Amino acid sequence: MARLVKRFRTRPYAVKLGGQTASICGCGPSATQPFCDGTHKITESEAAGRLYWHDDAGQRHLAADSDGYYIRSDQQTQDA
Repeated sequence: MARLVKRFRTRPYAVKLGGQTASICGCGPSATQPFCDGTHKITESEAAGRLYWHDDAGQRHLAADSDGYYIRSDQQTQDA
């Protein structure tokens, strides 16, 4: 399933579940949500503040709007 992923974390994070530690996906594209499956390795070269989408084949694309402008983070610019 193709989807947009805006990442706030760059790696998995550990949580304790019933006395065991589990790794929770922090980047978004894991096929075993909410758990990490190692897919974060494909996100390591992504620029912070950019929005990417991954297609069914696992290919990464930089998200752009209908006018061709790349979609950035939802933070307001200084002149906004």
